[in-house]
Amino acid sequence: MKSLIIAEKPSVARDIARVLHCTKNQGGVLEGNAYVITWGLGHLVTLADPEDYDPKYKEWKMEDLPMMPDQFKLEVIKQTGKQYSVVKKQLHRNDVGEIIIATDAGREGELVARLILEKAGNKKPMKRLWISSVTDKAIKEGFARLKDGHEYDNLYDAAMCRAEADWLVGINATRALTCKYNAQLSCGRVQTPTLAMIARREEEIKSFVPKSYYGITAKASQPALTFIWRDDKSKSYRSFDRERLEGLLKQMNSSKDGVITEVKSTPKKSFAPQLYDLTELQREANRKFNYSAKETLNIMQRLYENHKVLTYPRTDSRYLSSDIVPSIKERLEACGVGPYRKLAGKLYNVKIEAKPSFVDDKKVSDHHAIIPTEQFVQLDHMTIDERRVYDLVVRRFLAVLYPPFEYEQTELEVMIGGETLVARGKTVKAPGWKEVYETPDEDEDEEQELKEQNLPSVKKGDPVKGITLLMTEGKTKPPAPFNEATLLSAMENPVSYLETKDRDMAKTLGETGGLGTVATRADIIEKLFSSFLLEKRGKDIFLTSKAKQLLTLVPEDLKKPELTADWEMKLSAIATGKLKRGSFMKDIRLYSEELIQMIKTGEGNFRHDNLTNTKCPVCGKRMLSVKGKNSEMLVCQDRECGHREVVSRTSNARCPVCHKKLELKGKGDGQIFVCRCGYKEKLTAFKERRTKEGAGVSKKDVAKYLNKQKNEAAEPINSPFADAFAKLNLGGEKD
Repeated sequence: MKSLIIAEKPSVARDIARVLHCTKNQGGVLEGNAYVITWGLGHLVTLADPEDYDPKYKEWKMEDLPMMPDQFKLEVIKQTGKQYSVVKKQLHRNDVGEIIIATDAGREGELVARLILEKAGNKKPMKRLWISSVTDKAIKEGFARLKDGHEYDNLYDAAMCRAEADWLVGINATRALTCKYNAQLSCGRVQTPTLAMIARREEEIKSFVPKSYYGITAKASQPALTFIWRDDKSKSYRSFDRERLEGLLKQMNSSKDGVITEVKSTPKKSFAPQLYDLTELQREANRKFNYSAKETLNIMQRLYENHKVLTYPRTDSRYLSSDIVPSIKERLEACGVGPYRKLAGKLYNVKIEAKPSFVDDKKVSDHHAIIPTEQFVQLDHMTIDERRVYDLVVRRFLAVLYPPFEYEQTELEVMIGGETLVARGKTVKAPGWKEVYETPDEDEDEEQELKEQNLPSVKKGDPVKGITLLMTEGKTKPPAPFNEATLLSAMENPVSYLETKDRDMAKTLGETGGLGTVATRADIIEKLFSSFLLEKRGKDIFLTSKAKQLLTLVPEDLKKPELTADWEMKLSAIATGKLKRGSFMKDIRLYSEELIQMIKTGEGNFRHDNLTNTKCPVCGKRMLSVKGKNSEMLVCQDRECGHREVVSRTSNARCPVCHKKLELKGKGDGQIFVCRCGYKEKLTAFKERRTKEGAGVSKKDVAKYLNKQKNEAAEPINSPFADAFAKLNLGGEKD
C-alpha cells in the first residue's frame, strides 16, 4: 500500500517528491513506488456561504439576522475546485493505505488539510509531517520522525473554532451594518480595533499642543568641545522654564572660564539585535526599503519555497530551538558566499555556543526564528528585492553569532558658574557584531541623548577656556502618524490601546502576539486599503471618511483589542487541550446574538461625502471617488452594479526632473504621466523616450501593466468573504 502525502502548495510538493523519488507526473499528482504526492493551493475547502444553508439568505435582510447554523457546512472553493477533485480521487484510491499531512506546520496549515479530508470523507489513518524548512535535509529528518495525525486534533479544533467564530461574528455584523446603514460596511475582531488604533493616533495628533523647551550649549576653544547643560536634579538636558534658563545663562556668562569636575570612563557592551520573526522583518523592510508587509511576505515566501535559502517565514518566534544549533555550521557554509564569505569565514573555526539570547526552546512554539537554510545560495539568481530581504536575514543571523560590541564610554563634567555641563564620547575596544553591518546604526534621538564627540585627553581640575554660551530652543513634537512598520508594531503589541488596563489582558496580548497573527497581519492591512478604509499620504497611513464613520457605528466591544486577547487566550487553551471546543463556541453564539442586537438598536447614520458627478457607465448612478493603496478609483455606489475603474495609479516610472514615482492618469491613448513637481508626459512620449534611452519599455511590458490596471478595477476584494460580498442583493439600494 502507498502513502498519500498532501502538501499545501505545488512547490513544497515538488521538493518532497524530489527527496522521495516520486518522478511520475500525472497532472496535480506526483507518484513513486511508495508515495503519492498531491497538494492544495492554499485552502481548497472553506466554510459554506449563508445561502447554502437557506436560499433566503441570498438577499441581505436585517430580520434574518443573526444567522446561526446548527452544524457548519463545508464547500469547495470554486477557483480551485479542479485541484480538490484531484486530491479527492487520490484519497479514495484502493492502493492508498494512509494519509500524511504535509501542509504548513501551524494552526492554519492544519486547517487546510483537515478541511479537505473532512469534505472528501476520509476514513484512512493519518500521520503528520512537521518541519520548519523545505530543504532536502529537513524533509528527510521530518519523514524519519512522522507523528500520529491525531496528536494534532486539538490544534484542528482551535483552527475550526477560529474559522467558525469569525464567520458568526464577521458575516453577521457585516450584514447587520450594511442593512442598517444602507452602505457596504464591514467589521471584524481584528480589522476594527486596528482602525480604532489609527483613529486614536489621529486624535492625539489633532489635539496635540506644542510646548517650547530650552537648553544651554557651551562651545569651548580649549579643549575644542561642545558641552550641554544638565539639570542636577532631573538629569534632563532641557527645561520648559524659559525664565530659569535665561537666569542660568546670565549667571554662567558672568564666569569666563570653567573647570573639569569629573572624568568618568565606563566599559560597556552592546549585544546584537535578536533574530527576525516575520513581523520584525516586515517592519525593517518597510523602514529601509518602503516594502509593504504583504510585499515582504511575498518575497520571503519566494526565498523559502523557490530558492529554499531561508526557513519558514510565518513565524512569531525570535529564537532557535536547541536542536537547530548543531546545524548552524552547515548553514554558515551555505550562506557564506559573496559579501558574506569573509564574515561567515570568521565563524567556521569558532565553537558555536547556544546562548540564551538566541536559543530558547520555551520561546519556540510552531516555528523558530527566520534564518538561512543549509541550501547552497546563488545570489545571481535572485531579484533585487529578494537580495535585499535575504541580506537582512543573513546579516542578522551572522550578527547574533558574533561577540558583543565593546566600547569605553567617557563623560566629562564641567562646572561653569555653578552649573554642570557635560560632553560624551566613546572609544571602540572591539567591533564585535557591528562588523557584520556595512553602515553604522542611525543615531538615537539627539533630543534625549548627548551627541558623541572625539574627546581629548583631559583630567579632573583642567581648565576649560574660550567658552561661548548659547540658549537653544525647540518644540515638543506630536506622535507621528502610523506607517506600515509602526502599524505592525501596534498590532503586535496593542497593550497601550487597552481601555481596561487589565494586567491579565495585557499579558495575554503579549503571549498571543496581539491583533491578528504573523501570517494574517499583512492581509488585514491590504484588506483595509482595498475596502477603502485606509489611504496613504506618502508613507503615512490615514483613515478615510468611510472608516471614521464606520467607527461611530460599530459596537464599542468590536473596537477593543480585549476581544482578540480573550479569543486567542481561549484558542490557545483549546490547542493545548485545556478548553473544550463546545464551551468556546457556545460563548461565541451568545456574543453574536448580543452584537447584532446592539447594531439593530444603534443610532447614527452613514453619509457619502465622496460622491462625484461622474455617471456609472453600467447603471447610470453617480460614482464614488475612492483612494486605494497605490491608486485613485471611481466606484459605483450601487453594490449590485459593483462597477469600478482606475482614475490614476502610482507607477514605478520615475520623473526625469525630481526622480519621484510618476502617476499614470487617464484611459487608452490619452494616458499621461504626472508628477507632483509639475512634470507631465504622455504615455506614448514616455515609451519613445525610454526606448531612445535604451531602457526600452516593450509593447508586452506596457500591455501587461495596463492589463494589471484593468484587473485591479475588476477584481473583488481578496478575502474569505469575497464571494459573500459579491452576492450582495438589497434590491438595488445605494452603497
